[in-house]
Amino acid sequence: MKQKARFTMGPAALVAAAFIGPGTVVTASLAGANFGYALLWALVFSVIATMILQEMAARLGVVTQQGLGENIRAGISRPWLRRLVVLLIFAAVIIGNSVYQGGNISGARLGLADLLPIDGQYIPVVLGVLAAVVLWQGSYKVIEKVLIGLVLLMSIAFLATFLLTQPDWSALLAGLLIPSVPSGGILMVVALIGTTVVPYNLFLHSSSCAQKWQSADDLNAARKDIYVSIPLGGLISMAIVGTAASAFFGKAITIQGAADLGQALQPLFGDSATTFMALGLFAAGLSSSLTAPLASAYALSGVLGYSNNLKDKKFRATWFTILLVGVVIASLGLKPIEVIIFAQVANGLLLPFMALFLVWVCNQPRLAQHRNSLLQNILGGLVCAVAIGLGARSIASAMGWL
Repeated sequence: MKQKARFTMGPAALVAAAFIGPGTVVTASLAGANFGYALLWALVFSVIATMILQEMAARLGVVTQQGLGENIRAGISRPWLRRLVVLLIFAAVIIGNSVYQGGNISGARLGLADLLPIDGQYIPVVLGVLAAVVLWQGSYKVIEKVLIGLVLLMSIAFLATFLLTQPDWSALLAGLLIPSVPSGGILMVVALIGTTVVPYNLFLHSSSCAQKWQSADDLNAARKDIYVSIPLGGLISMAIVGTAASAFFGKAITIQGAADLGQALQPLFGDSATTFMALGLFAAGLSSSLTAPLASAYALSGVLGYSNNLKDKKFRATWFTILLVGVVIASLGLKPIEVIIFAQVANGLLLPFMALFLVWVCNQPRLAQHRNSLLQNILGGLVCAVAIGLGARSIASAMGWL
């Protein structure tokens, strides 16, 4: 009798590691501090939407043994349209991730500075070297293990901080189950969704699934991975919202970001809360510092047609460039909002297109019986509609039109 395979976290953990970055920590902190538990429902929606899209990405990678970039390239026959798509992906994923990378390393820097007596000006270089060493190994298994470890570390750190703040469980449950938008909260809803449904994760997940699994028989394992890892990532985001809500909502205390949250917790809940918060912020920054360059390399190699082997020179050159730009930006000491404003515009442009492309390629004949069902197309279409609205809101907000 065939022995039942033991479940292990896999590529979906990379997705969770990617969307739980410093930007998520900042957004979730501000959502909780300014609106309490009222916007938790937006994270519930975000997790469901992410699972819908990432299931398509995983299925695409496992069945075709290629990433989303390769499938887009194969599905577009018109040269001018292919060039347009390559330009779009390059502008939004490559340039956008380079800017986000500065925020990732800056976030890890803040966490590490609170944990260790290190001169802050050298921390971005240390973090960059650490990320480069992991990626240079050229081993998917090594990268996966490191990122799973960071996801588990984030889980422990942020959930422990959340429990130390003694949340209001009835208000938390109401926020999860009853959608409401307090006055001035619409843009925060957009931000919470946008920081969870991340377009470059579609490239990261499809390519990493193709590397981990080689048969359509493994689709169940890929789906189990999604059903565990993505909700775990969402739980971390909810814990951060809950921490800020418990500590600051309705009180005469204001915070500007994650660093303020960690420092302000100390007099309220002691050194343990501050330490856990710093540990979580460090893990979030480092995990995203690994996944953003990796996803960029997968995306560009796919649409340009060069090898996505982790040891390929062009592949390494791509992620190294993203990492280097991030270190430089983090070393300049720019404010996070100044660092990521261009990336907000790029993300707003990319997300609707990539969601639509994903639904389209998942209906191609090459997937045979694993093409989208009617229900999957309906759900994917709904997510795409929300993504289009989210993209418009993100661009308008970043440009100061709202």
